[in-house]
Amino acid sequence: MENEKNLGGSGDVIAGRNPVIEALKSDAQLDVIYIDGNGGSLNVIRRLAKEKGVVVKDAQDKKLTQLSGGASHQGVVAVGACGEYVSVEDILAVSQKKGTKPFIIICDEIEDPHNLGAIIRTAETSGADGVIIPKRRSASLNATVFKTSAGAASYVPVARVSNLAACIDQLKENGVWIYGTDASGSEYTQTDLTGSMALVIGSEGFGISKLIQKKCDFMIKLPMLGRINSLNASVAAGIFMYEVLRQRGTH
Repeated sequence: MENEKNLGGSGDVIAGRNPVIEALKSDAQLDVIYIDGNGGSLNVIRRLAKEKGVVVKDAQDKKLTQLSGGASHQGVVAVGACGEYVSVEDILAVSQKKGTKPFIIICDEIEDPHNLGAIIRTAETSGADGVIIPKRRSASLNATVFKTSAGAASYVPVARVSNLAACIDQLKENGVWIYGTDASGSEYTQTDLTGSMALVIGSEGFGISKLIQKKCDFMIKLPMLGRINSLNASVAAGIFMYEVLRQRGTH
């Protein structure tokens, strides 16, 4: 029998083909749909998800059983987002309302939800206007992100975009300069960070993707004096964000 199961504190978990189809038709705030197989109504779900811009991931039966708490899932489980995403325009509007210059955080393929949650937490405390993440190859607003953010995910606007490069072009059209973070850049304390800006944080191990690097107007770096040549992504992001706060003289 098809069913819907709600797991408290982890967003709505919807199991079963018809319940997932109805959730898609009702424009429910879905984070990810996990599917095992193809054909029939599963293909309908894939089509509807594509139309609605909902991420679909292939998963095995064991994963679906775990997500659904053992309930009958019929090869599909949808997980609801723990928070609502906003548009890039919404984030740009934050600084307009405050009368300040834009200060935006872009996360390029930050797949660890603990890192994303920590970045959102620091973005809130440092006064950033919002955070932008890609739909693919990124953690999303799930329960782990909310918990790690210590509640900050309830206050910081987060936009989830299908094309990060196009999003950056949109920011540039609105007068926002793009600052990438990479070891090849200039010293972060020697770079003027007081203007309208978006700070790009890359993933651990891989950094910023080549395409996004090409979109950056400036590259900045942290000094590395030890044998380890990189920092945890959220730690590095925090240092950069508070340098922006220091330079802007907002206390």
